[in-house]
Amino acid sequence: MDKIEKLLRKISNKDRERLLKIIDKLLRGEKKNLDIKKIKDAEFYRLRSGRFRIIFHKEEKDIIIDSIKLRDKNTYR
Repeated sequence: MDKIEKLLRKISNKDRERLLKIIDKLLRGEKKNLDIKKIKDAEFYRLRSGRFRIIFHKEEKDIIIDSIKLRDKNTYR
Protein backbone atom coordinates (compact mmCIF):
# COMPACT_ATOMS: atom_id res chain seq x y z
CA MET A 1 0.00 0.00 0.00
CA ASP A 2 1.48 3.35 -0.97
CA LYS A 3 1.31 6.59 1.01
CA ILE A 4 -1.56 8.06 -1.01
CA GLU A 5 -3.77 5.00 -0.46
CA LYS A 6 -2.90 5.03 3.23
CA LEU A 7 -3.89 8.70 3.56
CA LEU A 8 -7.18 8.13 1.72
CA ARG A 9 -8.04 5.31 4.13
CA LYS A 10 -7.27 7.45 7.19
CA ILE A 11 -9.32 10.55 6.33
CA SER A 12 -13.07 10.94 6.71
CA ASN A 13 -15.48 9.99 3.90
CA LYS A 14 -16.39 13.65 3.39
CA ASP A 15 -12.74 14.70 2.99
CA ARG A 16 -12.03 11.69 0.76
CA GLU A 17 -14.91 12.54 -1.61
CA ARG A 18 -13.85 16.21 -1.82
CA LEU A 19 -10.23 15.24 -2.45
CA LEU A 20 -11.15 12.72 -5.16
CA LYS A 21 -13.34 15.32 -6.93
CA ILE A 22 -10.45 17.78 -6.96
CA ILE A 23 -8.04 15.15 -8.27
CA ASP A 24 -10.54 14.25 -10.98
CA LYS A 25 -10.77 17.93 -12.03
CA LEU A 26 -6.99 18.19 -12.14
CA LEU A 27 -6.59 15.06 -14.25
CA ARG A 28 -9.32 16.18 -16.68
CA GLY A 29 -7.54 19.52 -17.14
CA GLU A 30 -10.18 21.68 -15.45
CA LYS A 31 -7.72 24.01 -13.74
CA LYS A 32 -10.13 26.90 -13.40
CA ASN A 33 -10.91 27.63 -9.73
CA LEU A 34 -8.08 25.38 -8.51
CA ASP A 35 -5.32 26.91 -6.39
CA ILE A 36 -2.25 25.70 -8.32
CA LYS A 37 1.22 27.20 -8.01
CA LYS A 38 4.63 26.16 -9.26
CA ILE A 39 7.08 25.18 -6.53
CA LYS A 40 10.13 27.43 -6.56
CA ASP A 41 13.32 25.94 -8.04
CA ALA A 42 11.59 22.69 -9.05
CA GLU A 43 9.52 21.26 -11.88
CA PHE A 44 6.71 20.42 -9.48
CA TYR A 45 3.39 22.10 -8.79
CA ARG A 46 1.18 22.14 -5.74
CA LEU A 47 -2.57 22.21 -5.60
CA ARG A 48 -4.03 23.50 -2.35
CA SER A 49 -7.44 22.40 -1.16
CA GLY A 50 -8.25 23.18 2.44
CA ARG A 51 -5.70 21.41 4.60
CA PHE A 52 -4.58 19.08 1.79
CA ARG A 53 -1.67 19.63 -0.56
CA ILE A 54 -1.35 17.69 -3.80
CA ILE A 55 2.16 17.73 -5.28
CA PHE A 56 2.32 16.85 -8.98
CA HIS A 57 4.36 17.28 -12.13
CA LYS A 58 3.66 17.19 -15.84
CA GLU A 59 5.12 14.74 -18.35
CA GLU A 60 4.17 15.85 -21.84
CA LYS A 61 0.34 15.90 -21.67
CA ASP A 62 0.06 13.69 -18.58
CA ILE A 63 -0.21 14.81 -14.97
CA ILE A 64 1.59 12.63 -12.45
CA ILE A 65 0.55 12.94 -8.80
CA ASP A 66 3.63 12.57 -6.60
CA SER A 67 2.10 12.97 -3.16
CA ILE A 68 -0.93 14.06 -1.19
CA LYS A 69 -0.27 15.37 2.27
CA LEU A 70 -1.98 17.12 5.10
CA ARG A 71 -0.49 20.59 5.45
CA ASP A 72 2.28 20.90 8.03
CA LYS A 73 5.73 22.45 8.26
CA ASN A 74 7.33 19.57 6.26
CA THR A 75 4.85 19.42 3.37
CA TYR A 76 7.14 20.95 0.71
CA ARG A 77 10.41 19.25 1.75
